Amino acid sequence: MSDHIYDELADSYARSSASGPPNALYDRPTILRLLGPLRDRHVLELGCAAGHLTHELVAAGAHVVALDKSERMVSHARNRVGDHARIEVADLREPLHMVDGASMDLVVASLVLHYLPDWHGVLREIHRVLEPGGALVMSVHHPITGWLRSDRTDYHRVELIEEAWDVDGIQTTAHLWRRPVSAVFAPLLEQGLAIDAVHEPSPGLDEHAVPDGRVRRALNASPVFLFVRAIRPVRPGVTLPLPPR
Repeated sequence: MSDHIYDELADSYARSSASGPPNALYDRPTILRLLGPLRDRHVLELGCAAGHLTHELVAAGAHVVALDKSERMVSHARNRVGDHARIEVADLREPLHMVDGASMDLVVASLVLHYLPDWHGVLREIHRVLEPGGALVMSVHHPITGWLRSDRTDYHRVELIEEAWDVDGIQTTAHLWRRPVSAVFAPLLEQGLAIDAVHEPSPGLDEHAVPDGRVRRALNASPVFLFVRAIRPVRPGVTLPLPPR
């Protein structure tokens, strides 16, 4: 994961993500739309960072458990929401023992899974903590964007790529795992989750919302993030065997 951004640059990232258009005007609004009504819903947030989405979940009436690997990010999130949410340090590569099975109506993973090379473990945990009928809502960097930032020698592999970020005026490099479209959806299906929605929204931002024309064009017209909602079925469905490769 890009630990240097979320630890060394924690204060700068907290400021940047508060109002930066990709987070504030594109990712968080789409995540909230896909989550639907939140009043009295039990929500597990994976990768809460500085707690900006956590705050919105709490404000909408959800009972939130929020997790992040970075102690400094957890500190920011706790300062932001106080005791209105339970916020803990946790590594998504490990079992989430702090969360009971079938205890969550919703799991949200906003821009966090692309820091993991393998999703099978965390998706097992997501399936475990969701009650039947509950939903995972997730966003990741778009597979096309990742492909364009790779060396383009093999689309089909999962590989670590770099992105240049401006974090509150500080130029830095983020490291993320790019994967093909099939590697986004196959682990969800293998875990028994049913794909309910796939979104690649164009937010329709104007110059008043985003004065920087380059950023505005990128968000309105480019593949930036991919949003998915997947449901844990109330009853396990019939799974047909995959054809041979």
